[in-house]
Parts: sequence; C-alpha cells; structure tokens
Amino acid sequence: MRMIFVNLPVRDVAASRAFFTALGFGWNEQFSGADTACMVVEENISVMLLSRERFADFVNGPIADAHASTEVLLCLSADSRDAVDTMVATAVAEGGKAWKPVMEHGPMYGHSFADLDGHVWEVMHMGASA
Repeated sequence: MRMIFVNLPVRDVAASRAFFTALGFGWNEQFSGADTACMVVEENISVMLLSRERFADFVNGPIADAHASTEVLLCLSADSRDAVDTMVATAVAEGGKAWKPVMEHGPMYGHSFADLDGHVWEVMHMGASA
C-alpha cells in the first residue's frame, strides 16, 4: 500500500495542531513530537506539520513564506456543500482566512481558506453527477 506524507512548515506546531483539531482532524502520535505533528487525513494520507527549524533539516534553500506567495494548493474532498461551508467557517473562526470566493461549476462546489501559516486549502464537494 502506498502512503503520502505532505510536509508543511509551521511557525507554531501547537497552534497549528489546535487549528486542525478544530477542523476535525486526528493525529498519529507515533510521528508527532515537540517540533512535529502528524495530521491524519485518511488511513494512508498524512500531513506533517513541522516547525520551520525542523522543516529546514529536509530542504535546500530558503523556506517559502506562504503569506507572501502561494507555494502549494491542497484540496480536500467533502461529503456535502454544507461540509464545505462548515470547514471554511471553522477555519476562519480559528484564525485562518477565507481565500477565494465560493466556486460553483456544474456539480462541483468549493471554497478555500489559508491556514495560520498561509498554506491554501481548497475544500471541494463533487455532486452525484460529477
């Protein structure tokens, strides 16, 4: 079975962990510590939230400032339009920022937010006809 680990630099691991916990995500404690938090998206999809110092151990060159430029778009599926709206509203209430306006294209409905560190998360519901 193939797994994917998305790695993101964060300024405050504890604050990021609280933010994503409020959005309903769980954690793999085996891969979490003081400078890392392993957020479980699905059984074999995880997001490693790494302190900027720890992230620097894995990269060459400077770390992008996601508040100044978009370095990645992360897209999550949602079970309904309400789930899209709820996740974005919760993200904003927890300190994130709405990113682009609601998007409707045929059976697809989506919205997006930037997390505490400026990483962009799209949340998309694909209607039955998609």
